[in-house]
Amino acid sequence: MKFLPFLFFLTFQHPVSALISRQVAVEDLILTVEIADQEASRRQGLMFRTELPEGCGMLFVHPEPKILSFWMKNTYIPLSIGFFDEECKLINIEDMPPCREGSPLVCFTSAAPAVYALEVPQGWFAKQKIKPGAKFSFRDP
Repeated sequence: MKFLPFLFFLTFQHPVSALISRQVAVEDLILTVEIADQEASRRQGLMFRTELPEGCGMLFVHPEPKILSFWMKNTYIPLSIGFFDEECKLINIEDMPPCREGSPLVCFTSAAPAVYALEVPQGWFAKQKIKPGAKFSFRDP
């Protein structure tokens, strides 16, 4: 995976998080993201969280390109998700409202095979004027 050679890691200050965090740049905007690169961490995602500070997010890393689907089961905060291909280019963005109890689960899917999915507070991509075609990169220490 592209981020493994780097030795610098940040500690994300969330009480239920034991995930490693990194800084990424989307275009020239810096975010601190928790890295969900194992099946268990990808499955858990941001479930049961009650907040996601501005400038923070979660980056889901998959071992190979494929159509990715996400839902908001047990996720209490509104999110936006950006799907990125193996070249770190943004494919599409979806806004994901929290799933209300008793409501059917809605899937939010990448428009093409993706390796990365970036979840941020809802509206972040729009507020920052980030559109499909934008690229992200891991920041060097």
